[in-house]
Amino acid sequence: MPYLNEVLAAVAFVAVALIALIVLRPNLTAARGGKILAFLAFFISPLLLTWAGTSAQLEHSKSTSFCLSCHTMAPYGESLATDGGGYIPALHYQNNLVPRENACFTCHTTYTLFGDFSAKLKGMKHVYVYYTGTAPQKLSLYEKYSNRECLHCHAAARSYVESEFHEPLLEDIVKDATSCLECHDRVHAVSKLGELKKWKERTE
Repeated sequence: MPYLNEVLAAVAFVAVALIALIVLRPNLTAARGGKILAFLAFFISPLLLTWAGTSAQLEHSKSTSFCLSCHTMAPYGESLATDGGGYIPALHYQNNLVPRENACFTCHTTYTLFGDFSAKLKGMKHVYVYYTGTAPQKLSLYEKYSNRECLHCHAAARSYVESEFHEPLLEDIVKDATSCLECHDRVHAVSKLGELKKWKERTE
């Protein structure tokens, strides 16, 4: 949502101003208009603030910076800058095939807060593991990576649909009977970080 932080700040300012007004001038609540003002200050504005704050945090949690703020995810962030080797995440990230500011969420749309109820529970487990310091050395997905994650971008692409390699498999790919990763198996180059060169983005 654009300007969500600005909306959040505006709602917070109005809420604080209304509450301060009622606290400093309690006699205002004697009149009908004052009662409405108090209702807005103590009930409606906190609800609006909660909605705006939750929306802002959910939007922020889609960002690449949020995903990589956890130290266990740092190597995966580094793998986006590997140069060479044909690694899919790095190629997508460096060539703007996915929006860089939402790169992780673009390819993992069913993960944690944005998945189903069980995914949300797993997300809470991640929070617990992160703060208790017992994260595993090697991370792995809970279930097979779904072709859906690839198809929400590639399904309508001419290069995908008309490919001589894809054409006989299109139906199986849609059904997840044949995984995209069977052929495109170079994902995050976490184990190769010390061997591969780093891509340096031009800033000019």
